[in-house]
Amino acid sequence: MAGLGVFGADEEVGRDLAAVDWASTPLGPPGTWPQSLHTAVSILLSSRFAMWMAWGPELTFFCNAAYRRDTLGRKYPWALGRPASEVWAEVWTDAGPRIESVLTTGSATWDEALLLFLERSGYPEETYHTFSYSPLRDDDGVPVGMLCVVSEDTKRVIGERRLETLRDLGADPGVVRGEQEILASAGRQLERNRRDLPFTLTYLFEDGTARLAATTGIAREHPAAPAVLPPHDPDRVWPSTALGKGEAVLVDLDRAPFTGLPAGDWAEPPEQALVVPLLQQGSAPNGFLVAALNRYRPLDEGYRSFVELVAGHVAAEISSARSYQAQQRRAEELAELDRAKTAFFSNVSHEFRTPSR
Repeated sequence: MAGLGVFGADEEVGRDLAAVDWASTPLGPPGTWPQSLHTAVSILLSSRFAMWMAWGPELTFFCNAAYRRDTLGRKYPWALGRPASEVWAEVWTDAGPRIESVLTTGSATWDEALLLFLERSGYPEETYHTFSYSPLRDDDGVPVGMLCVVSEDTKRVIGERRLETLRDLGADPGVVRGEQEILASAGRQLERNRRDLPFTLTYLFEDGTARLAATTGIAREHPAAPAVLPPHDPDRVWPSTALGKGEAVLVDLDRAPFTGLPAGDWAEPPEQALVVPLLQQGSAPNGFLVAALNRYRPLDEGYRSFVELVAGHVAAEISSARSYQAQQRRAEELAELDRAKTAFFSNVSHEFRTPSR
């Protein structure tokens, strides 16, 4: 390596750019590059905002440190010096026409929170980006490349979506209702977020047996939604007996009866589900929630917390309903006892007032 040269504006990425065999690319060695390309690369590398650029007949790829950190993932440093159509092959149907428009018209594009399935982490990942493609011109003023300035919105978009679900779950200020009413109300909210929750199953325990009480996004007739889960059945679909410690269990959906699962709002079905106990204070769980997971997002701390909060809300509502029903039964029993006492003392009083013959 003869030195960083044009790449010296960014020590971190500059060394890797300098190590690229530029002579084997359509751009040739950096010493032969036009001044316009040197200037564009210098601007790119000196910026602390995430940027990437493409230049020349193969739209050769460059990026800066911020873009490497925020977006490129495992594709670094492999991507440097390669055609942009190879670097972002999985989203080229989105990126390619936009770049072609920039080169043809010389006008910039703009997209806000665009959904792109990037394969930067070893799997297709649901991501959102706000970005602009702007033309880069050669020394003669002809558009020969483009500069992308980008801000990733993935955390914000997904966070807002999950927060909306949690907010709506707790938005009904009505009086305490029965279990089925509560489950139906929760189901209507969960149905609106089939990206994070492609389908759900709610089981409630009754004499040690788990019985299916509610579903969203999946038919009750599906083999993955049995109506009853006996406690000692070794072939039970969901690990209901593994929830004794109150901890969630992750289930891989790569075997029967998990074929033909619904995909929610996605093209492909979920690969995993999280089974979360429906905890009640000071007692064993009332049941458990099966939450199918979005295959395009990792089960990180935020995702797990979201599912557990959903289950916590359902558990709290069921406990409230059961407590209310118990109070109602107790009130009815007391009222019946009071009526019996009143009738008894009325009869006794009547006997005292009525002279015997």
